[in-house]
Amino acid sequence: MLETTKPALARSSCPSIRRTTSIRRTTLGVTAIFIGAALAACSSSSSARPNAESGSSSAARAGATVFPVTIRAANGDIRIPARPTAIVSLSPTATEMLYAIGAGGQVKAVDENSDYPSRAPRTSLDGVLPNVEAIVSYHPDLVVVAGDSTGLTHELAAFGVPVLSEPAAATLDNAYEEYEQLGTATGHGTQARAEVAHIQAQIASIVHSAPRPAAPGTYYYELDQTYYSVTSSTFIGKVLGLLGLKNIADSAAGASSSGGYPQLSAEFIAEANPQYIFLADTLCCQQSATTVAARPGWSTLRAVRDGHVIGLNDDIASRWGPRIVNLLRTVVNGLNTKHAAPA
Repeated sequence: MLETTKPALARSSCPSIRRTTSIRRTTLGVTAIFIGAALAACSSSSSARPNAESGSSSAARAGATVFPVTIRAANGDIRIPARPTAIVSLSPTATEMLYAIGAGGQVKAVDENSDYPSRAPRTSLDGVLPNVEAIVSYHPDLVVVAGDSTGLTHELAAFGVPVLSEPAAATLDNAYEEYEQLGTATGHGTQARAEVAHIQAQIASIVHSAPRPAAPGTYYYELDQTYYSVTSSTFIGKVLGLLGLKNIADSAAGASSSGGYPQLSAEFIAEANPQYIFLADTLCCQQSATTVAARPGWSTLRAVRDGHVIGLNDDIASRWGPRIVNLLRTVVNGLNTKHAAPA
């Protein structure tokens, strides 16, 4: 399921996209943006580094976490008294990160949208409107969320349960900082840093393999079939910017006031005539190269004519965890491949 790199569109006909509006507001704390939801890469996360409350400097240099430890997170300074053994994750991205850094064995329950990896103990817990009683029933010693707009940190404090908020990343560096925070919080600091280094190396390799035409290729990134898009200021826009692509949404009316998630018009897209179209609504709204080509007037767009309509996995596109590498690789493969235009 989607998390927060995709804005939910209150007027959308896709139920899963409508639900992401509340997700994005909860996760990012950006209530002024009407379209927010699954692609919530537009908020900024805490930029402070985790720090140990106690412990030897030699242990810190070796990468080992000495508990108790205090993490300076988005919801304040969070003290974790001992290495957690019963983590509840209410953030699909945090769930992916926890497993990527080797903390999966400490995860006792995850929310209903944490569908990856498949071995994660998925439950009916709701990360948007968390139920304190339901969470406490799992006897957690750490709860991880993508944002706390409901006061969960305060409510769980009454039960002695620390809450670590890791909101949607605005940049790759923000995402890397969240790995470090989760690594420190779970006793997997060394693995977290190794995972970050691995992701950075993969991204560098993928970017190096991307075509570099004389003029930047233009693209339209679709969040749903009502033409909500992203600008270069969003997380996904910055990731695609690594490939030297030019975003047509940057010059759209309302690009700034929408928080980087403007709703374009068919006329605007046709006039921009992008060379590439990226569809982040293949699951929620069943969009594809075929459905795009069937839209009135779209068959003559360069992207459609040249077979450069590239479908993305909605879930991967909405998160800022380890599978961002998969997303980037899919994009580059699309840039490097000449497809036959859909009939």
